[in-house]
Amino acid sequence: MKLYMHAGACSLSPHIVCRELDLPVELVEVDRRTHRTPGGADYLAVNGNGYVPALALDDGTVLIEGPAIVQYLADLRPAAGLAPPSGTLDRTRLHSWLNFITSELHKPLAMLMDPAMQPARAPLVAKVSKRLDWVVAQLTGPYLMGERFTVADPYLFVCLNWSPYNKLELERWPALIEFMRRIGDRPAVRAATAAEGLAKPDPAGVFFASTRA
Repeated sequence: MKLYMHAGACSLSPHIVCRELDLPVELVEVDRRTHRTPGGADYLAVNGNGYVPALALDDGTVLIEGPAIVQYLADLRPAAGLAPPSGTLDRTRLHSWLNFITSELHKPLAMLMDPAMQPARAPLVAKVSKRLDWVVAQLTGPYLMGERFTVADPYLFVCLNWSPYNKLELERWPALIEFMRRIGDRPAVRAATAAEGLAKPDPAGVFFASTRA
């Protein structure tokens, strides 16, 4: 399999899942400006939307959209328990978390890093803050699904990892700081961030930033 990615972008979520499941995957970094791979291939021919992630399977099938990709990966190794079995109520709850993160957090958090969106920054921060208040209120254990680590957890981790760049102060939510530390300390997360050239830049060891020039 090939995972088309940018270092530290939302593609880090399926990358972490591959590491958690010990699935062999080739990382193909896509240039944000040119949409070219290191070999010069046109990424738009892989995903016409131009954004990552995309997962190319060995038979040539291409999957796009992170929440769909991570569920596909989890189902390759169901015994690992990163996604509840299809058709169960818990699987529906996982769908709910993934949909919530992608629509209510991923999108506005990414928009906060867009210079063109700065005039709308205050309403975006207010919206995200309200949603994070809700997330904290739902936490009943160390992970979003309680005691079980699932593919929803690295997705939230990656989105919140952008906080230093979009200037969102997570200190308001100590439970989220602890969540970031807990997920960031997982061996698969450490391996994935290291492979993408990321390191923990702050003394608390919560956020991961690029070490590339």
